Amino acid sequence: MSESLVVCDVDEELIEKLKAFRFRRQTNNAAIIMKIDKDRQMVILEEEHEDISPDDLKDELPERHYKYQHDDGRVSYPLCFIFSSPAGCKMEQQMMYAGSKHRLVKAADLTKVFEIRNTEDLTEEWLREKLGFFG
Repeated sequence: MSESLVVCDVDEELIEKLKAFRFRRQTNNAAIIMKIDKDRQMVILEEEHEDISPDDLKDELPERHYKYQHDDGRVSYPLCFIFSSPAGCKMEQQMMYAGSKHRLVKAADLTKVFEIRNTEDLTEEWLREKLGFFG
């Protein structure tokens, strides 16, 4: 499937929420969960979470701001976009999710973009491994 396929617009309020999220001053782990409003064909905010671990986050995802401790002792708070389309959804919905991903990444100026197929794979270890590439 083409990376440039666009199916849904991104809600302007969500874009503003993501920009504010990027520059938040809190140092706890946080997450914004988005979904596609099929009727409006728009990516919208579903839930926000404060002080949540990757293990707890996977329980919130349908069937993350993250504190990252570097090996050299530095601490950073990378903004990660973890893409997952719900398992078992119809092909049309899967295409809407996949087709809207690129637009959302561009609109929110996201750089740490990861895809996960099975939400059970979302663990602290998995996220640390993915973030390790960004040093």
